[in-house]
Parts: sequence; structure tokens; C-alpha cells
Amino acid sequence: MSERASEIKLDHIDKKILEILQDNAKTPYAQIASQLGISEATVHLRIKKLVSMGVIKRFQAIIDPEKVGRKVTAIIGVITVPQKYSQVLKELEKMPEIVEIYDVAGEYSTILKVRVKNKEDLASLLDEIGKIDGVESTKTMYVLRVIKEDTRIKVD
Repeated sequence: MSERASEIKLDHIDKKILEILQDNAKTPYAQIASQLGISEATVHLRIKKLVSMGVIKRFQAIIDPEKVGRKVTAIIGVITVPQKYSQVLKELEKMPEIVEIYDVAGEYSTILKVRVKNKEDLASLLDEIGKIDGVESTKTMYVLRVIKEDTRIKVD
């Protein structure tokens, strides 16, 4: 698990750059510079700084899972033996069908978001998770439809 990151102070230029890049990470520096009334060199240096500070983790394409055959999304609550929790998380991280893992407080030890091709693949994944040493039980919620799913973060 990652360390808690301390909040970084960003000025209005940094915030606008982040807003533009979250809408389209391929926006040319010249276009960003023109929109913000600053030089291309300043945009380049600001983005480089945001990356080095860890504000921007990476640039990536956001793929529609259904268009690449991942038609089933499920949320899985997992209860683990407390002493084996770290070991369980390491095993879960290795599974490519698991796209998000959350360490949570409450009824479950961790919550998973998974994307698979079909219900048979979901059943196989649940069997695989259930076999991990330290997993006591799981509860699966099959996603019927996605109402909101956004990777953008409001920066204010």
C-alpha cells in the first residue's frame, strides 16, 4: 500500500493545466499555452514539475471495457484473516481482472472492482480468489449498469 501523500499547493495555472490534460492528455503544449496565455516552455516545465511531484501519476488511454470484450463488471467484498491480510493483497494485485483494490474500514477487509468477459470468467475468478490462503469469504455484487464512472479529479 502506498504512503499517505501530503497535499501539494497548486496555483491557478497548474490547476488549469491539470483540467485540460484530464480532458485530453494529448492536448498539444502550444494549445495549452495559447489557452492560458503562457509560453510553451512554461507549459512544458509545469507539466514536468507536476509529474516529478507525483501530482500526475502517468498518461494513459482510457479504454471502453465493453469494446475490448470485458462486458462484466463486479464489485467484490473480501473478508480476510487479519494476520494474512498483506499476503492476500499481494496475491490479489497479481490478478489482471482486478482493476481496483481498496483497503476499507467496515464489514470487509478489502473491496475489489473486477472486469471480466462473462459470468463464467467471473465464477472462475471468484474460485481463484476463494483459494487464496487467508481469504475467509467474499460477497459479489454484479454491476447491472454504470451510471457514473469518471477518472477526472476536481482540482480546486
